[in-house]
Amino acid sequence: MLVIPAAGTASAGAPVARQAAPGQVAPGQAVDAAAASFDALCRSHSRNYVLKHYYRGPGKYNLRCGTSSWGWKHIKARHGWNATMDRKISAAFWSGRPNGRGGFSTYTAACPSVEKFRTILGTPAGPYELLTAYKVNSLAAAAKC
Repeated sequence: MLVIPAAGTASAGAPVARQAAPGQVAPGQAVDAAAASFDALCRSHSRNYVLKHYYRGPGKYNLRCGTSSWGWKHIKARHGWNATMDRKISAAFWSGRPNGRGGFSTYTAACPSVEKFRTILGTPAGPYELLTAYKVNSLAAAAKC
């Protein structure tokens, strides 16, 4: 991970109040190496370029560069991209439950279980392509235990 120190600060650990413009990194903000790499790849390839594969048993699901409304560009702009987001997507595919939205979700272990993270599949590139992925913030009605 790369940390960019704020201009004029004595150390990289100093608090920074400035906010970056959309798509930019604010001084002091951590930058995920994969995000920088994906950004470079998407600048030089089409929206259909496959950045990563996720697996569920023998099934393979693709993360493509996409656009502002689907794929990696959408996820990065609307929900943020870092190693944690990547791990959550992987966990949802690998061990999540079908969510009725053409994707998979992870849930809390408590009873009743509550959806924590959701993926949705289906893009102009195909039905097994990652449309979006995000943390579920609202508590949906859960079945009683």
